[in-house]
Amino acid sequence: MMENAETVPASADETPRASTIPQDEIDQITDDIIAALKTVYDPEIPVDVYELGLIYKVDISDDRDVVIDMTLTAPGCPVAGTMPIMVEDAVRTVEGIADVRVNMTFDPPWDPSRMSEEARVALNMF
Repeated sequence: MMENAETVPASADETPRASTIPQDEIDQITDDIIAALKTVYDPEIPVDVYELGLIYKVDISDDRDVVIDMTLTAPGCPVAGTMPIMVEDAVRTVEGIADVRVNMTFDPPWDPSRMSEEARVALNMF
């Protein structure tokens, strides 16, 4: 679910370049971000946002800024105003992160095929 943070685009017109962050540090930050995301639950669904497949992309810049693209199960979801803040606050707890920005998107729309096996089991959706 998380994009490889190993390469980061220098600009929209350039090809990706290798990150200046050592790979072992990227791996640790990535693991810590996933752990933080797994603490955020949709209040109406007993599954975390990561396992639900609501996190579309996580980018880590060389400055250790994190940009997350996420969605909700439906555009009219009652937590649309608070869920991105909950995700941002959770990821801000990760050691080594400078800043966090969460972008909300509905393209592509979320559907149950994005859920992990763990989420399907928790929701009895075999």
